Amino acid sequence: MRTTDFLNQLITEAFIDLKLPPPQNIVFEKPTQSNFGDLSTNIAMVLFSDRNLSDLVKPSFNSPFSLAEAIAQTMSTNYQGTTIALISASKPGFINIAFTDHFILNQVAEVVSQPESLLKPLDQLGTVIVEFSSPNIAKPFTVGHLRSTIIGEAIASILAAKGATVLKDNHLGDWGTQFGKQIYAIKTWGNEIEIANSPEPVKKLVELYVKFHQEADLTPALEDEARAWFVKLEQGNPEARRLWKSCIDWSWTEFNQIYQALGVTFTENDGRGYGESFFEDKMQVVINQLESNPAVDYRTGEDGAKLVFFPNDQYPPLMILKKDGSTLYATRDLATDYFRLQQYGSQITVLNEVGAEQALYFKQLYAIEEMLGWYKAGQRVHIKHGLYRFKDQKMSTRKGNTIWLTEVLKEAKNRAEKLEGTEKIAGNADVIGLGALKWNDLKRSSYLDIIFDWDEVLSMQGNSGPYMLYTVVRCQSILIKAAAQPQNTLQKSSITKYIDTLLYTLTPSEKELAQLLTQFDDVVTRSAQEYSPHHIATYLYALAQSFNSFYAKHQVLGEAVTLDERAVRLLLTEGTLMIIKKGLELLGIATVGRM
Repeated sequence: MRTTDFLNQLITEAFIDLKLPPPQNIVFEKPTQSNFGDLSTNIAMVLFSDRNLSDLVKPSFNSPFSLAEAIAQTMSTNYQGTTIALISASKPGFINIAFTDHFILNQVAEVVSQPESLLKPLDQLGTVIVEFSSPNIAKPFTVGHLRSTIIGEAIASILAAKGATVLKDNHLGDWGTQFGKQIYAIKTWGNEIEIANSPEPVKKLVELYVKFHQEADLTPALEDEARAWFVKLEQGNPEARRLWKSCIDWSWTEFNQIYQALGVTFTENDGRGYGESFFEDKMQVVINQLESNPAVDYRTGEDGAKLVFFPNDQYPPLMILKKDGSTLYATRDLATDYFRLQQYGSQITVLNEVGAEQALYFKQLYAIEEMLGWYKAGQRVHIKHGLYRFKDQKMSTRKGNTIWLTEVLKEAKNRAEKLEGTEKIAGNADVIGLGALKWNDLKRSSYLDIIFDWDEVLSMQGNSGPYMLYTVVRCQSILIKAAAQPQNTLQKSSITKYIDTLLYTLTPSEKELAQLLTQFDDVVTRSAQEYSPHHIATYLYALAQSFNSFYAKHQVLGEAVTLDERAVRLLLTEGTLMIIKKGLELLGIATVGRM
């Protein structure tokens, strides 16, 4: 039985004894102050404030605190066992639970001896499609694309670890008006042989794309030329199709190298993901549904474009077809989600990891899909991330004002090589540099913007990827030394039995570390439910700090260390190593053997 289930049962029995209605949705959290115990619940305050139940409570109790006191006292009277050391109440109405050292150590021993029990599946996650990364063909893979790529990969990994069937889709921007601009630019100013033979063909394409916008600022009619080329592309013009296909081939070679460097993979369409062009012949069925469904207000706008209008003007109208009949992102996104529905059934959840600036668009898109009866509320989720920005302006590909991700990856490796003790990290600079880059992003709430600063993005100090990897290396080093002294080393097969019979009082730093080790599954659960990897990063950093503080105060090995102390401290060390490595794995960060 899970600890929270056991506590739920104990509280429910106390409510029955006090002749109170059985409590619903009891939530346990870690108290902000350690002297209040290991877990706390505000159920007494919830009950007191519930209009439907407070009349049953107030005749007997004059405040949430008096109710909490009565519940805590009844729980203490009813409880018999070795799990709980103290049940208490604190103002304004919390019920606090403190566990025994024996119980806490047994939980850690269970994790170390049975690593398969580290993460427990969540119920009813089902099949989840995570759409992320989704760069545009013929445009640079910039530092701005890093966010969606690594956040999406981490969310997919976390959900899979908690029992979901996860499908990872890369909705490549390989269709749309921008290809009209790109084709016009290639034919007007480009040299296809030069582009094909370039080691960085995408940079050549970007230069042409930037030139198009510079020229279009001077000659606005070029925008019409570009739109005309896109219409030709949609109509199957051979020349337009040939150049479009070349752009895809040139771009994908470069993108694939970046995904390999980042350790990111996709499951859909043989690992490439379903790009927008895949849905070129699947849009008409969606348009037919928009036209025929009475729940959808789909009609022609003032300028001749086709739009969906929302009830009570909840959102601005969303354009589905331009006045010339060409399609947009919305047309293709609707076709994409209808295709997913047909492929995987009506119970799927679809997550779009896309920048926060697209919030309105996704509200419009989801509302239309609910009008059509495709999805219910909650089955479509926009996971918003903030932007990488310069201190004084936004990044912009069309203005040539951006930073290529390949440059950032190279700089990350260079900085890792300059760390103190460079000779120790030979062969690991790529891993350490990439770990620094990923950690810097994933340690913060994804919806926040990040001001691009080389020293911050690639930080090797403090709350950083290298600090986490250093903690892993320290744990590994201790365990290797212990293994070389087998005469006093307990085997994993016997550690649980030994700890179960051990009467040991944890020191404050040992107890803090042990308590943290028991919280990993709860943190991963929260990250899965909120689609927020930063909760795991915050927890792992606290765990690393706690371990290094513990290590500074206590010898783990040595002649002065008793067998019991050695067993407990090696257990804490191994638990720390196991959980940090697993947590970093969920975040897509590899570890190293030494630093």
